[in-house]
Amino acid sequence: MYKILDIGFSCAYYNNMFTIPQTTDVLGLPIHLSPDYPSWIVRRSSENLGTHIVTLNSEMAMLGQENKKISQIITQAELVIPDGSGVVLYLMLRGFKQKRVPGIELAQELIEKLSPQGPIAFYGGEPGVAEAAAKVWRDKIPDISILVSHGYLDQQQQEQWCKTLAKAQPSLVLVGLGIPRQEVWIAEHRQLSPKAVWIGVGGSFDIWSGSKKRAPRLLRDNNLEWLYRLYQEPWRWRRMLVLPTFLMRCFLG
Repeated sequence: MYKILDIGFSCAYYNNMFTIPQTTDVLGLPIHLSPDYPSWIVRRSSENLGTHIVTLNSEMAMLGQENKKISQIITQAELVIPDGSGVVLYLMLRGFKQKRVPGIELAQELIEKLSPQGPIAFYGGEPGVAEAAAKVWRDKIPDISILVSHGYLDQQQQEQWCKTLAKAQPSLVLVGLGIPRQEVWIAEHRQLSPKAVWIGVGGSFDIWSGSKKRAPRLLRDNNLEWLYRLYQEPWRWRRMLVLPTFLMRCFLG
């Protein structure tokens, strides 16, 4: 079990500069608690400190139970946020009042705050989707610089994309390959831009591009966004089979 303790840098200089999130655990995996994740992330970025953000939901927590590599990636990430309603429930049952932080909303705020620091990168999705999402953001922020690649690259294209990232040194890299592929890809490639903020964003490019719709606010506010995604993508039902086991562990500990 993880005790409540500070993550990041223990020296007084950094403790005085910004509030460091605290950490507890979900099924033995670390999760960090904060009322204001963006400020901490932006401050780290301004100090040229690379950050891997993991958006933890019930499915990924269960993957971490079964897959040692996924567990290690989550444990080594600088920031793990509660993206799923099941994770928030797990924390609530153990006395922690932490709001759910959807990865898409955190990513949106980071784009707005970090794009002035340098180029950002969109990687993932079907051909054309990330580019369409980038166009939406270019319309919103005219001075923004976005590097774009879809997620269906052959080996040669992958090598070229890696060279592009290494040369550009983006301040923010959004990877939409789905879990756990995006987390593995980030862990294996974050050295390409070691000072960047890296975050897996799942289907966010689909939402921003207009290819798919996000759940209505009523469902989001009542922790039912997962149900709407299941309605849109019925094939997800197999992935949902882990939820009863997760809930059982929530209540039985």
